[in-house]
Amino acid sequence: MAHGTATVVSDGPTGPRHTDSPIIETRDLHKHFGQVRALAGVDLSVPPGITGLVGANGAGKTTLIRLLLGLTAPTSGDVAVFGAPVSRDAAGLRAKIGYMPEGSCLPRDQTAADFVAYAAELAGIPPAEARRRASETLFLVGLHEERFRYLGDFSTGMQQRVKLAQSIVHDPGLVLLDEPASGLDPAGRDQMLEVIDRFRGFGMNVLFSSHLLDDIEQTCDWVVMLDGGRLLRSAPLDPPADGAAVSVEVFDDPLPLVAALTAAGIEVTHADRVVTAVSPTEDVFVAVRNALAASGSSIRAMGADLSSLEDVFMAATRESNG
Repeated sequence: MAHGTATVVSDGPTGPRHTDSPIIETRDLHKHFGQVRALAGVDLSVPPGITGLVGANGAGKTTLIRLLLGLTAPTSGDVAVFGAPVSRDAAGLRAKIGYMPEGSCLPRDQTAADFVAYAAELAGIPPAEARRRASETLFLVGLHEERFRYLGDFSTGMQQRVKLAQSIVHDPGLVLLDEPASGLDPAGRDQMLEVIDRFRGFGMNVLFSSHLLDDIEQTCDWVVMLDGGRLLRSAPLDPPADGAAVSVEVFDDPLPLVAALTAAGIEVTHADRVVTAVSPTEDVFVAVRNALAASGSSIRAMGADLSSLEDVFMAATRESNG
């Protein structure tokens, strides 16, 4: 279940925390690799909180993360983190960002405690403090007893937790997670998502890349959808208050229903043939009934929670592809 975005103004040791300002901004962002278009004209303004970055493999998710880290430069356009252009001081920004890569990257002949402490030292933390933080961070991700074992003996789930620990040990203001639940069984996925959800209590902003839409719905406040390098949607994921929204799927053109609801003063969004009406002050079911009668629309389904994130993603993909 998505959570409301916190607005807490304070600065951590390595960078800004939750503020009203966007954490990530891009403008007309393009990235090409030869003839391959990885990103095409992406305009983003991502608020504080936990944001899901969704799309199929090859949608441009990893490319966007690499651009945010300054590990590759845009073909054209601008990208900023914490209001600062990445191109101005990529190394300085990386000190404020944690990164959990998707692929296998851990040294097999080091213990978890040694590796995470080393990651902390790379961020400029003194050795004694680095070891203390490593111990605390590994405990946070559920690896307390195991922290002195060699990484080569770890299961896939345990290795994912170590990668997560090294991404947050230096207390970053933003954490970039590239498919953090990749390769995990259902129980391991749930545990990973629970840990990520706890980050909001520590004031960490998260960009969480996944092709598993259920994971995004369970964890995130905001969602960014990419398809073929194009931005499909960037919007909050919070559901309206109970009883304040009704979704209707119509058989034909949804625009007459949208017009009737709008004329009645009801806030409306629609994706493909699914129309969602929101009103915190009126009986929205009555408003929808009246609008259906006025517009002559024929309904296929109606309910308080008709559209899942997958429905929205598929509808946005169809609309984008014409």
